[in-house]
Amino acid sequence: MDKKSSKSEKILDAALLLFSKHGFYATTIPDIAKSIGMSVGNIYNYFSSKEKLAKEIIKYSSDILGEEIRRVNEQACSSQEKIRKIVTLYFDMASVKPQHINYFLRVYLANKEVFKDGCEGMLCVSAFVTELMIFFEEGVARGELRNQDFFSAFGLFMGYLGGFVFLNGEGVLNKDINEYIDDISTNIFNALKQQ
Repeated sequence: MDKKSSKSEKILDAALLLFSKHGFYATTIPDIAKSIGMSVGNIYNYFSSKEKLAKEIIKYSSDILGEEIRRVNEQACSSQEKIRKIVTLYFDMASVKPQHINYFLRVYLANKEVFKDGCEGMLCVSAFVTELMIFFEEGVARGELRNQDFFSAFGLFMGYLGGFVFLNGEGVLNKDINEYIDDISTNIFNALKQQ
């Protein structure tokens, strides 16, 4: 990684953390600059506005999660086992790097006006969405998953995971989130499997 990419990633990581913790509107470019010991002007050399930075963050997070799901997709195992692995990695990310999931749930979904130009539809989360699309298509081709509209399957899968991560973040769950992996994986598979 060259020096410019390294600084850019440092800015993305700092902004991701602050936006996911305090929200998009409550976080300023000076806040981000201060957190990494960089001048405000220098940040603007990398990202011309807070909105452009926000869009790059969702792409950055999507790329990271998409890469993890791609690794699962490349494994020679059943759709049922892949579901379990995806649920596990999503919950691991929510535990180890919660800012990525929180950013999606609390900034991207809650501030659509910030993402309207350049992130229409699923454009800014395409790396992640593409890997889930591949997972579903391969499961259908193997006769393990029911052929259905992608968004129905995607909504079921991600709604379940996002909902549990949200409940966990709110302190509502009575057990550690990882103790739900088996039940959630089974429920998702049963909802998606070929009848």
